[in-house]
Amino acid sequence: MTGLNLAANRLPRRWTNRLRTYLFVGPALVVLAVFLVWPTVNTIRLSFLDDDGEAFVGFDNYLFALTDSQMLTAFRNNVIWLAVGTVATVSLGLAIATLVDRLGKRAEAISKSVIFLPMAISFVGASVVWSFVYAFRPEGREQIGLLNAIWTSLGNAPQFWLSNSPWNTLFLIVIFVWLQTGFTMVVLNAALKGVPSELTEAARIDGAGEWQVFFRIVVPTIMSTILVVTTTIIIGILKVFDIIWVTTNGEFGTEVIASQMLRQAFRLFNSGKGAAVAVVLLLAVAPLLVVNLRRFHEEEAQK
Repeated sequence: MTGLNLAANRLPRRWTNRLRTYLFVGPALVVLAVFLVWPTVNTIRLSFLDDDGEAFVGFDNYLFALTDSQMLTAFRNNVIWLAVGTVATVSLGLAIATLVDRLGKRAEAISKSVIFLPMAISFVGASVVWSFVYAFRPEGREQIGLLNAIWTSLGNAPQFWLSNSPWNTLFLIVIFVWLQTGFTMVVLNAALKGVPSELTEAARIDGAGEWQVFFRIVVPTIMSTILVVTTTIIIGILKVFDIIWVTTNGEFGTEVIASQMLRQAFRLFNSGKGAAVAVVLLLAVAPLLVVNLRRFHEEEAQK
């Protein structure tokens, strides 16, 4: 950047002011074009070609992506992930954010640090940890999995938790919720601190209970933050594949769209089908990005 600025200063003044903006923005645009725009365009191109990426096959790959039995299972699982994972993560994060906001400063800092701690672990690392929690050994052998250890101590037979469809999908969602609740808690806790105390005190003076204050005053006030956090979690869920890949490898009916994309493209070497699944995933994420950008511009316009 310094070199570009020096080069711009050597030009005539009328050209310097015109070119300086493009000189500073240009490198970022080049990086975006090389690492974002071109891969997207190339993926769309591949989605219309055969598995070897040579012959044109039209919309056959998209027909596969929308009708194949494994893809339909992946779509079903993604709907479960979106419904359960999003609601659980945002609701739990909001509940914890509200509770820690009522603690003293020291207790609040410790509580937030402990709850946020899983964010320091990668999705792969967390999946390995929870694989031990869900670990299964045949009856009669010592159970090393925490869940089966508790379950068998109550007199029950050990369960292969990750093979029981569709409950195994819910067990995998628990891993995502455990990882992302800290993020939602921190963001929503910051939003709660911005709620004017005059509003809540006035509502209490008027006879409103704590639940009424929370749902009629606090939640509407921080609704924009809740929506941003919700869309961020939804995008994260649509992209998740590592939890499935590490714990079940997509078996036992746990496939999602992202894991199917990876399987088709890099395990089965069906580049056309993998690209089509990637485009379907892109089309699912794109509206959420547009909503976030539109809300960002609206907030900037109100400042």
